Parts: sequence; C-alpha cells; structure tokens
Amino acid sequence: MAIMNMQKIGFGGGCHWCTEAVFDSLKGVAQVKQGYIRGYNKNDYFSEAVLVYFDPKIILLNDLIAIHLHTHNSTSNHSFRKKYRSAVYYHDGSEHDLIKTILNGLQKEFKNQIITQPILFQEFTSSRAQLLNYYWLYSTI
Repeated sequence: MAIMNMQKIGFGGGCHWCTEAVFDSLKGVAQVKQGYIRGYNKNDYFSEAVLVYFDPKIILLNDLIAIHLHTHNSTSNHSFRKKYRSAVYYHDGSEHDLIKTILNGLQKEFKNQIITQPILFQEFTSSRAQLLNYYWLYSTI
C-alpha cells in the first residue's frame, strides 16, 4: 500500500521498538515510522513515538486507538512519562475532539483513569537506522 492516500496518526506511550512492531503487524496499516515526536506548548519536547499511516476503509481510527491503549501502560503516570509520553498525535485541529471522544468511550475498558492525551503534532524525527524494525530483526519468535 502506498502511503500517499493514507491517513496519518501518531502514538506514544512506551518503547517505540515494541510500539512499531504492534502497529506494523496490523492489516490496513501501510507504514509505521519509528522515532520521536514533539507536540506544542507543554509538550514541546521529543518523546518516543511512532507515526502510523493507515487505510480507514480497512482499519478504523477507533480500533487503532484501542490497540494503542491496550498495548502500553495508558493508565499510569510513572516517572518515565517524559521519555514515554502517553499520547495520540493528531495533524489536523478538527481531529482533537474526535480523539477525545474515542478516548472517553474506551475508558469503560479500564479500571483506572486513562492518562493518554490528544496532542497536536509538531515534528517527527526518525530513530537511527539500526533501531528501525528492531523488534522484527532481533526477536526470537
């Protein structure tokens, strides 16, 4: 699948090696870029994250966000949150309310409060080449 006609969303929350592998394995995901994303205002620093290019005719944003919440510690405000910010990075201001609604709707699946925040995407920088596809290159499965 070419990424030109795909939608794009960013996810941060845990180690980008594992996050990359989770989203890279999904039907409807055309590409996952591993690296660091920074947002705006209080989130104006880089944190480990991935950019996910997906076809919404095959996989819904709601499903991607649900997968994201269930594959990292989305309810814990632990001491590594600057490095592993729990976020959904959106690229268009109109997406903020939709993402907030999705997060609120998914809250019922969790005992503790979800801390994942919708954050306006500012900039992406890729990981070093030797870290890309790290999980698939170095796993023993």
